[in-house]
Amino acid sequence: MVYFKKPILSMIAVAFFVFVVHIGYVSAQIIKCDTSAEKVACQNALNQVNAELNQANAALATAQAKSSSLTNDIAVLQAKVKAAELDIKAKNLLILTLGNDIASRQSHIDDLESHINKGKDSLADLMRKMGELDTYSMPEVLLSKSSISGFFTDVDTFQSIQDGLQRTFYQLQSDQASTTVEKDSLTKRQNTEIDARYAIQQQQASIQRDQAEQKQLLSISKKDEKAYTDLVTAKSAFAAQIKAALFPLAGGGKAIPFGTAFQYAQVVAQKTGVQPAFLLALLTQETNLGGNVGTCYLGNTSNGSGVNVRTGVPVAKVMNPTRDVPPFISIVKGLGYDPYKAVVSCPQSIGWGGGMGPAQFIASTWVLFEDRVASVLGISGTPSPWDPQAAFMAAGIYLSDLGAGSPSYSAQKTAACKYYSGRACGYVSGATSYANSVLSLAYTSSNSVQSKINALQGLR
Repeated sequence: MVYFKKPILSMIAVAFFVFVVHIGYVSAQIIKCDTSAEKVACQNALNQVNAELNQANAALATAQAKSSSLTNDIAVLQAKVKAAELDIKAKNLLILTLGNDIASRQSHIDDLESHINKGKDSLADLMRKMGELDTYSMPEVLLSKSSISGFFTDVDTFQSIQDGLQRTFYQLQSDQASTTVEKDSLTKRQNTEIDARYAIQQQQASIQRDQAEQKQLLSISKKDEKAYTDLVTAKSAFAAQIKAALFPLAGGGKAIPFGTAFQYAQVVAQKTGVQPAFLLALLTQETNLGGNVGTCYLGNTSNGSGVNVRTGVPVAKVMNPTRDVPPFISIVKGLGYDPYKAVVSCPQSIGWGGGMGPAQFIASTWVLFEDRVASVLGISGTPSPWDPQAAFMAAGIYLSDLGAGSPSYSAQKTAACKYYSGRACGYVSGATSYANSVLSLAYTSSNSVQSKINALQGLR
């Protein structure tokens, strides 16, 4: 594989973009995004076009709003900025309060755990004393005492120890229950703090966008509506050309243009509550929206080995033979496919391969969602994991089950970790970095999925 240094890539991207701009977005121009260098150049050009398209749409909307003055538009943006700044201040105060409360609750938990440990020691001591008394028979106790009063004193001691045991046991139960409640409350507080910090980041980004729009509005002339209309039309056509070239579905026999993927994600959001940007980011992380669904075929159903589609080289551990091969054969035959010619993912450095389609479900997991996917989409028969619409819905249903129906940052991060590893963040190596990458791709980068969605909606 040939690699280019960043300055060279930048020159390629600029040359590519300037060339197309100079030809006036000629629709007959063939845009190629096949090689690594071409893909980088295409993506850079698309980013630039989307940025300019957003500006042009904002300018066009202002020019068309003849009943609103430019001054009023700017005043509205200033009010939005002020409100966002106040919201940031309020959330910073909340974080400060939460920090103190979290420290207090942690201290309380430490005290409770210390009390529990002491209680356990007391319980052990009392049980030892009980054991010592139990080793004596009644005649031995009577004969060992010089008087009846001495005997009854020992009886009282025995009863006192029993009462102490009962009290200590009940206290331990109470302390352990209190500790569980406090730990649950602490986790909720910590998640609230995480969500508040994330909301501040989003508000700060919103302020930057609104302030940039203020500067843009100041330079707008209402006489330029026709020019803006032509510019939006040209850039929209050019952006569509680049997008069509950038989103191939390699190995699956189809292509998923970003606009189509967004439509699928919108349907998923309506049915499950999972936000389109989060779903699209996760599926981009998994397969580049279906652009990389795998390069292996299953070859041997007994041991799960197979072959690399591109090289023909044998590959071990393509599919778990006991867990996944039987349901895989059933799924593929139900769809009328050849089980030895259905593309699946090759294994990573550890574990098994066998991920199917844009959402990379293994066969044993896919069968758990088949009926729900078919019901939601109105499919008669077996839904295909290689069908983009079915794959998107299955991923959305699964993510919703994992808690991603909530739009909070912490809920989506936890769901992404569980999608990757089956467990919450922090338990399996690589899960947290995977979740961070998904969320960054979804919302925070300049070329985020949310930015692409915004640009796509601006074209309508």
